[in-house]
Amino acid sequence: AWKLRSLNYRARFIELASEVNGEMPGFVLEQVAQALNEQRKCVNGARVLVLGVAYKRDVSDVRESPAIEIVEMLLARHAEVEYVDSYVPRLQLEHETLHAVPLTDEVLQRADCVVIVTDHTDVDYERVVRLAPLVVDTRNATGDIPGSDHVWRLVRPVRRTALELEAAPVNGRKGAAW
Repeated sequence: AWKLRSLNYRARFIELASEVNGEMPGFVLEQVAQALNEQRKCVNGARVLVLGVAYKRDVSDVRESPAIEIVEMLLARHAEVEYVDSYVPRLQLEHETLHAVPLTDEVLQRADCVVIVTDHTDVDYERVVRLAPLVVDTRNATGDIPGSDHVWRLVRPVRRTALELEAAPVNGRKGAAW
């Protein structure tokens, strides 16, 4: 975008993509808050485990990683945050330093919410789904793992009752499930 502007071209699509990417940490935080609220919990005091803080899969680079802003926003809302990332043993934030914890059964089970931010290939996501009480999956790393009713994949669909389905046609038809 910068290079195109220097040549007097407008790169609106690139700028828009950058704007959407910049808003994603806040969107993820709201998804975590909503998921916790459905469990009758709030972010304040919640034990949140962040899986993956690197910028992208299987690397150690955290520059421009959205995980940093997500972790800082969770901490600002008084969540108890831990993270797992075999590529990033130490995470320097603006006001503190966090150290990676090992991905054990106990760590997964004691978390109120597990947030998958970077989908490293060395993580057993079936185990995460099986042991974590609540998962917010921003990378679709959990895919079609069975028994994942407690997994949020960026937007959780709102279920409609049978009565609502009969009363309200969707796309001109009655009985649509979502």
